[in-house]
Amino acid sequence: MLQALMNLLSLCFRPFGRSDGGGGGGGKEGLLWYRDVGKYGSGDFSMAVVQANQVLEDQSQIESGSFGTFVGVYDGHGGPEAARYVCDHLFRNFLVAEREGGAVTADTISRAFRATEEGFTSVVSELWSSRPQLATVGACCLVGVIYQQTLFIANLGDSRVVLGKKVGNTGGMAAIQLSTEHNASLEAIRHELKELHPNDPQIVVLKHGVWRVKGIIQVDIF
Repeated sequence: MLQALMNLLSLCFRPFGRSDGGGGGGGKEGLLWYRDVGKYGSGDFSMAVVQANQVLEDQSQIESGSFGTFVGVYDGHGGPEAARYVCDHLFRNFLVAEREGGAVTADTISRAFRATEEGFTSVVSELWSSRPQLATVGACCLVGVIYQQTLFIANLGDSRVVLGKKVGNTGGMAAIQLSTEHNASLEAIRHELKELHPNDPQIVVLKHGVWRVKGIIQVDIF
């Protein structure tokens, strides 16, 4: 089982093997997988993944090319299937949208998100009779794209992008949040969900003092 999980993880760490210029080492310590330093189109990166559950539900990837640099973090819920699907398809859909548009824009990323969500929904529908549990899994999806000195951020769910910025010559760092969570604890998100599902009185439920989507999870996800 562990070897199978490592193989799945390596599929979404493929850019490590393709990075130009080499870089520092990485490895595995218990439930931690890490890469100290790697190369991408605009500089260096480091990355770490900690397995929190018996089955690794989360995926991540870094890709670099003529489109710039693409970073994806996919936080799975209820099982690994949705996060694995996003890891396998979102970047491909991004490349299709980028080629069709000729450049990277906010719409490029939005189209990739929509195509990925539609694709996973189709899989769930096709397998409904044999694997109905797929309808209960999902994934938060956080993407950052650096293109021609512009940083694009896209987020579905309650993952968070934080930028570390040097504070003058003090040697200190300031944390700047760049994304907004889609969490049912926020009134605006609850209002949006109710507008999108007017015929479902259980779309958001207050359970044990916490607002949850369908009484199950706090986040609005794939």
